[in-house]
Amino acid sequence: MADGVRAVVADDSHFMRSVISDILSDGGIDVVAQARDGEEAVSAVIEHEPDVVTMDVEMPVMNGIEATERIMAECPTPVLMLSAHTDENADVTFEALDKGAVDFFTKPGGEVSMEMSRLKDQLVEIVVSVAAVDVGTTKGSTTSSGGTASTAAGGSTTDRTGAGTAASQTTYVANPTLVIGSSTGGPKMVEQVMEGLPIEADLRVLIIQHMPEGFTGRFAERINTRSEYEVREATDGARIGGGEGLVAAGDQHMVVKNYRNGRLRTKLTQDAPVNSVRPAVDVTMRTAAETIDDPLVGLILTGMGEDGADGIRRIKQAGGETIAQDEATSAVYGMPKRAVETGCVDTVLPIGDIADGIIDTITTEVT
Repeated sequence: MADGVRAVVADDSHFMRSVISDILSDGGIDVVAQARDGEEAVSAVIEHEPDVVTMDVEMPVMNGIEATERIMAECPTPVLMLSAHTDENADVTFEALDKGAVDFFTKPGGEVSMEMSRLKDQLVEIVVSVAAVDVGTTKGSTTSSGGTASTAAGGSTTDRTGAGTAASQTTYVANPTLVIGSSTGGPKMVEQVMEGLPIEADLRVLIIQHMPEGFTGRFAERINTRSEYEVREATDGARIGGGEGLVAAGDQHMVVKNYRNGRLRTKLTQDAPVNSVRPAVDVTMRTAAETIDDPLVGLILTGMGEDGADGIRRIKQAGGETIAQDEATSAVYGMPKRAVETGCVDTVLPIGDIADGIIDTITTEVT
């Protein structure tokens, strides 16, 4: 799987550089250079033209954010941020994603060598996935005009040409719920979708992003600031109504516990990982399909693995609408591909059209 992948490892700790390099090398990744700071990292990328860079956040001379920005400007290369598990690093890590980093992986604490050894398979897997990303097409500026939807198996092409004309009046269905699932490359995509959703749609939004605890709260705050919706990190027993959203808390499954009168309540569990992840998209989508009897929309965005495929199937079987991000705008076309392969995805859309596609599923036109 890692054959041919070439990496630069940037970290100000000699010990951490060695540990990361050894893990990647053992996983079949060719570490072509190591860097002690951001400046060295930029030079190494220009000289060696690797497939991927693992970038420490805090480094002397030039930090990981500045280095990422320089790399994206001078020699665009997929960057995986390696972040310590602190609130300060959560802020900096998201800033690095804004500058063009594809994803992040949290450094272990405590007995570093033991912890990193335990996480080595995950690290190799995500480095390989990030290396495959075409950073020229996933930098968040991906937009598209309406009417470019493709038809998935069993679906029909979406036509938006009549909406908003003088001859028709668009009204929203009552009490719609949207469940969004994403992984690698997902944070920027989720934010873009949420920014495009009008508050008038009155959606209840559940977001499951594969992300460790300590980062999901900051992610929710970013969405809350950037969209019209009131979004927060899920807590056990949290309730939401129209115009509100919850982000699944890191390391906890978000279960839809009950639903009545347009309000839903969630429960957090630490049940075993599903699809090797927690929170799992499948858990939230399955329980939403079982519990919610008003309009329901399932959306799968970029990410590696198959999480969400069964959830999409459950939502479709329950009479809901389903959408997947297309391959061209996905950082990693793993989760959307698996969802499409179920035959239960109605529409496949580029990221720039997804917000409009969601609105199409919850509107009715009165001529």
